[in-house]
Amino acid sequence: MLLASNSRLREDFFERDMEYFAPNYIMVELFEHKEDLLRHSKLSLPEVYELLHRILEKINFVSENSVSRKNKLKAYKLCKGVDEDDTPIVALALELNAHLWTNDKRLKRELRKRGFKKFFIPKNNDIRRP
Repeated sequence: MLLASNSRLREDFFERDMEYFAPNYIMVELFEHKEDLLRHSKLSLPEVYELLHRILEKINFVSENSVSRKNKLKAYKLCKGVDEDDTPIVALALELNAHLWTNDKRLKRELRKRGFKKFFIPKNNDIRRP
């Protein structure tokens, strides 16, 4: 998790020279889950806001309107019965022919079963222990 304290994943995110893309919908998700993010991060509220600001600066946000109807439909079929809320994220990955970065094990498993296999695996996909 990018917000976890002592996260190697977070270090990797900031150190890599990569372009990250997300649908505008991600902002809605952040606000819906802000209490969970705060609780799991073990950071103060100002620290969470600062970290989110730094993370969001590295992300290129894309309007869902720029994703083709074909990829939206394909993404919906892939996500149906698993987590339809992830449809915009999967649709954007399809549109950009990009790797999907998710820590949702169930989503990954079900997408693989349905033929989606393009996942981003961070090199530091663990949490640093104190």
